[in-house]
Amino acid sequence: QVQLVESGGGLVQAGGSLRLSCAASGRTFSGYTMGWFRQAPGKEREFVASITRSGGSTYYADSVKGRFTISRDNAKNTLDLQMNSLKFEDTAVYYCAAATRFGDVLVTIAPRYEYWGQGTQVTVSS
Repeated sequence: QVQLVESGGGLVQAGGSLRLSCAASGRTFSGYTMGWFRQAPGKEREFVASITRSGGSTYYADSVKGRFTISRDNAKNTLDLQMNSLKFEDTAVYYCAAATRFGDVLVTIAPRYEYWGQGTQVTVSS
């Protein structure tokens, strides 16, 4: 089993920044591909960013590319998402997720992630 707990959400003005963190426990964190997803009210959950087991490769949704940065610290079992230049449309519940079955590759599809955190709310005021 893998337990994931997000933190760092909150209310921020448009143009501001937030840093989300995800603490992982239960199995070997360095063995997971990790990802961030988000879900806005009335919308489906969407991919935000992914990072490989080693942290050597990252991938972003076009909507956040150049503004968000995903990173991980395998020694501390943590995953972060630095969000800059936030926009109103970034408002959503943000989830971290772990995929353990695909090797050291990026994963962008939600059903391929087996473990999910409970989510943290990010609200951007315009």
